Amino acid sequence: MKSYKLKSFVFGKSTLNLPIYGFKAEEFGEKNLNVLLIAGVHGDESEGVVLARALLNKLDQEPIENLNITIVPEFNIEGVLLKTRQNHTGVDLNRNLPTKDWTPDYTKIRYYPGKEAASEPENKALVEWISNNPVNFIFSLHSWKPMLNVNGDCQEEANFLSTKTGYVIKDDIGYPTPGSLGTYTGHERKIPTITYEIQKGIDFAEVLDTHLKPLYECLKLMVEKHNKKS
Repeated sequence: MKSYKLKSFVFGKSTLNLPIYGFKAEEFGEKNLNVLLIAGVHGDESEGVVLARALLNKLDQEPIENLNITIVPEFNIEGVLLKTRQNHTGVDLNRNLPTKDWTPDYTKIRYYPGKEAASEPENKALVEWISNNPVNFIFSLHSWKPMLNVNGDCQEEANFLSTKTGYVIKDDIGYPTPGSLGTYTGHERKIPTITYEIQKGIDFAEVLDTHLKPLYECLKLMVEKHNKKS
């Protein structure tokens, strides 16, 4: 197997001009599976950040052939540093994407969507990246109630993860989420997207014990599925 190394790059900048680092495989092939995995969209959901960082290390040690993966572990770098859901300007980045259902209205300050859609530099970078790069599948790591929220054609992958983790699969998180990534990519751009809600507040060791191996194995199965179609 031809090995690859994950290299860092600046995915975008935050409102305070802090770099948002991404990591991607150096070896790219036109027929490879292209996956985007982001975590830390909400800065107070550290479980996803830990899992994304652990997956980076796992892939660096045990690369998966024919997988082009880009990982952004701390998408909301300001929120991660501040330990807040929103970024430094108080915007919920998962309500700020330019979806057809975006609205400036909000019920709680924690869901403040900004003055206009894609007003935040973090989301401008995300929109630009999705527009300029091939993406076959997206994982967005969050933490709340244990759940796999599916948007688009990703039932097979969700079933595999559900079997391994015991997490329930939902096509609706249970309340309106205008301006969310699942809507923007999964529904409106037909890019299968799983919003992976890890049980919030569990020990980081439990996060890794429960989720690292299933997520890694899921990626391997996804590559096999993609290769059969190619």
